[in-house]
Amino acid sequence: MKFIFVLLISLSILNCNGQNNNKVNYELVRNWPLLNEGYKLGQPTGIGIDKNDHIFVFHRAGRKWSTPFPDSVISVNTVLELDNQTGKIINSWGANYFIMPHGLTVDKQNNIWLTDVGLHQIFKFSHEGKLLMKLGVAKTPANDSLHFNLPTDIAVADDGSFFVSDGYGNSRVVKFTSTGKYIKAWGTFGTKPGQFIIPHGIAIDQKNIIYVADRQNNRIQLFDTNGNFIKELKNDAQVEELPSIAIDKANQLFAIDYDPTKNKDSTTKGSTIFAFDPSQKVKYHFGANGTGNRTTSWFHDIAIDSKGNIYVGDITGLKVLKFKPKK
Repeated sequence: MKFIFVLLISLSILNCNGQNNNKVNYELVRNWPLLNEGYKLGQPTGIGIDKNDHIFVFHRAGRKWSTPFPDSVISVNTVLELDNQTGKIINSWGANYFIMPHGLTVDKQNNIWLTDVGLHQIFKFSHEGKLLMKLGVAKTPANDSLHFNLPTDIAVADDGSFFVSDGYGNSRVVKFTSTGKYIKAWGTFGTKPGQFIIPHGIAIDQKNIIYVADRQNNRIQLFDTNGNFIKELKNDAQVEELPSIAIDKANQLFAIDYDPTKNKDSTTKGSTIFAFDPSQKVKYHFGANGTGNRTTSWFHDIAIDSKGNIYVGDITGLKVLKFKPKK
């Protein structure tokens, strides 16, 4: 009986650390992406997938988060379009637009939506990089219908209306019409249902349910499109942050987390990817090496292509990782 009791305690501790017993069905794709020789990727903060399963990456091109932010825009291309098989660069654009790149979303019409926390603005571009819409007042944070305060991400509904997680400064979600007309906002700073401590990622599922990655509360909150709270999903790993989420074509929810706790060697414990089952319970966690172990990494965004391949941007390692389903 004593042995059984100790075993149960051990399994409980293992689960609390996010090391679930369910089998991990993904493996790391080595030597991906194959970027051009000598190309240096900046912090990959936003990732999205287009209709052709091309991977779009929003990166900071050598710039890092600083206080205060730099005043000048980045003079080189910050948006990459990658081949999903090889990871080679198909196209790039986005020079002379952004101060501090953050979120990227590809809508069902193949438009590219971007957020810039340095400019306090959001942008809609065509697939090839033509500016179609810009909201927010440059370098002017506020909490009203015309301004953002460090906006983080965007989700676009089938009818074209869109939702902005806003963000580091405002702790709210803002809803707009397809043409960019303000509809409403919801959320305040806090830990209660409907409150946020950094709404950092946002997604919408096939039933028009809004999912918000409430980063510092280490949870996902669900809302209807009018902002009514439905429920929350907790990360079963006892870490500090849940930065981003993604929903695949089967309507399965995935998320990433981050544990910044320092080890003896002064490195961070790192991030994991985890998935929810149909009952919205966490199935498993796996880290940057494809196992259940955390290694030094900081996953900032996640996206999933039509084949079920998972892509994450590691802003510590300055790389994009690809994980494929095991056969």
